Amino acid sequence: MKKSILIIAVALALVTGCRNQEQNINADIEIPVSVEDIKLRSIEEFINTTATAFPKGEILLKSKITASYYLEKNPLTERPWQLGDKVKAGSLIARLEDKEYVNSIKLETNELNLELTESELKKQESLYAKGGVTLKDLKTASINFANAKSTVENGRLQLDKTRIVSSIDGVIVDLPYYTQSTQVETGSTIVKIMDYQVMYMDVQLPEKYISVIKPGQVVKITNYTIPRDTIIGNITQLSPAINADTRTFKGNVTVNNPNLLLRPGMFVKADIVTNHKDSVIVIPKSIIISRQRGKTVFIVDRGVAAERIIETGLENSNEAEVTKGLAKNERIVTTGFETLSNKSKVKIIK
Repeated sequence: MKKSILIIAVALALVTGCRNQEQNINADIEIPVSVEDIKLRSIEEFINTTATAFPKGEILLKSKITASYYLEKNPLTERPWQLGDKVKAGSLIARLEDKEYVNSIKLETNELNLELTESELKKQESLYAKGGVTLKDLKTASINFANAKSTVENGRLQLDKTRIVSSIDGVIVDLPYYTQSTQVETGSTIVKIMDYQVMYMDVQLPEKYISVIKPGQVVKITNYTIPRDTIIGNITQLSPAINADTRTFKGNVTVNNPNLLLRPGMFVKADIVTNHKDSVIVIPKSIIISRQRGKTVFIVDRGVAAERIIETGLENSNEAEVTKGLAKNERIVTTGFETLSNKSKVKIIK
């Protein structure tokens, strides 16, 4: 009996010793973590949507007559106009030549006739003032002058059809190729020009945001082709009606694009800023652990991890404002927190 008691006592001593040794080992383990100092900064809450960008200004110039085509030169490059060239309002893009068409207008003859009728009108006005002609003679001269003036103006309008001129500042986005002097038919596209220094987008927004989104709110525009640039726009119009099929309402966004980074037809991501705060504690959402007792994070104090229960305010897809539970300049754990427990020893590696 005494022997059995002795064996049990020895076994218990060995187990207890192993456990104490294991606890001592565990107590000495330092878990590697990365930390960053908590600083006050700004955070924005926004609603995500997508849309296609369109230019505010666009013209498609077509031939209004059948004539021979001649592409003009860009005065800045001294070479024929090309796709991507910037144009000014009034720039001559191409000429259309048809001598028979020009001769039929008889502009020079009509301009001479205008001069004659103008001289005759002045003469009749002078004579009428002196009583030398009747009112009928004066009105006849006036009618002749008006008709001659209209004929000349119409002739000039007809001649304008031989000149393809841009009516806006913009960029050439389509320029069909025609061999010089080839004949183009009436209605042929000569050039397409877009002014996209200002862009607009139509967005479809979920019904639940109809009381949140307001005209004037800032919209941040991004596209994968310009990853380092964010272009700023604004909500300019909102429809008060809900689409019964999609449960969405329509909004219009206007975007200033002075550097032409945003291109017509681009599919973009649009973040509508609905709330903003400055000088608050902001942390990555990815480091927040959800537990039964609430949202928790870890800070490091004197080489030991301390668990903190926090409360959050504004949030977006990546960040969250902390309204309670953290203080400025504390060091918060950003990586390695998954294996931490309260009072764990840590080794800061970054």
